[in-house]
Amino acid sequence: MRIKYDDLVKVFQDILEGRGVPEEDARLAAENFAKNSADGVYSHGVNRFPRVISYIDQESIHINGKPECEQSFGALERWNGNLGLGNVNAGICMDRAIELAKEYGIGAVALQNTNHWMRGGTYGWQAADAGCIGICWTNTMPNMPPWGAKDSKIGNNPFIMAIPKSDGKHVVVDCAVAQFSYGKIEECRLKGEQLPVPGGFDTLGNITTDPAEIEKTWRVLPIGYWKGSGLSIALDLIGAVLSGGNTVTDIGRKYEDEIGLTQMFIAIDPGKMNTTETTDAVLDMVLQDIKASEPDKEDGSIRYPGEQEYLTRMDNMKHGIPVLDEVWETITALQKI
Repeated sequence: MRIKYDDLVKVFQDILEGRGVPEEDARLAAENFAKNSADGVYSHGVNRFPRVISYIDQESIHINGKPECEQSFGALERWNGNLGLGNVNAGICMDRAIELAKEYGIGAVALQNTNHWMRGGTYGWQAADAGCIGICWTNTMPNMPPWGAKDSKIGNNPFIMAIPKSDGKHVVVDCAVAQFSYGKIEECRLKGEQLPVPGGFDTLGNITTDPAEIEKTWRVLPIGYWKGSGLSIALDLIGAVLSGGNTVTDIGRKYEDEIGLTQMFIAIDPGKMNTTETTDAVLDMVLQDIKASEPDKEDGSIRYPGEQEYLTRMDNMKHGIPVLDEVWETITALQKI
């Protein structure tokens, strides 16, 4: 089925407010879930929404938790998320990084004690929509083995970079440092699909494309093998040092789920150095050259990072957002509780 964006926001907001979430926070969170879905990232939109409600019900998410600045030094700030809604906290902190960038040219907000931010790319798009380069990442619970190990000690720490274009067709790289996020693995399992390339190990220790097998072992592959493993460790440590928050090791020892996370939000204003026309010209030249590449398949096409999300958004906002029947039944049932 397809559901209109505004209808999706209303249902999400009604359910959140029904759980006691303040109206403004409920609206911001609902819009985040709907925007993620509109961009085709259903794994961190409609498919993830019921799980977030379960976190609220078990009080892992503090519905009245508000992010607050605890330390400030010029363009660098340290914030505490007070275990509030992760996507609301993240949006507020990226907004603050953008404000700092408009003043100083660059702004960095290190956030501790927060929860899952849903799709990290959202905050890259947020920075780019404000005319800024956006860089952000989060740590996670231990859900990926370091290279050469079997047991999970590091996180699949999503990492985002966004570069703005004045027409809104920004370049946005949004990737977990695992080959696939657990949300994407879950989405493929729900659809009865195999992963397009190997994403982890099965119960026999073999590399597999079967999402159900990977969910049994929790042995996902880091991108670039040892390189992704090293990148995960570095991102975790930088965020923890700057925020004073939990490392992946702390999270694994304190909690049994994605709680008490550490995140970084960096915004850079290219307008301090370039005109908008100059930035656009640089991007247009490179992207046109990339898209002129010869496809490796006869009917193939070349897309730059973020292009597919933009095209999907245009289609879904026009025709409605696809939602699996069983997912929608689960969501609507939450209105009755």
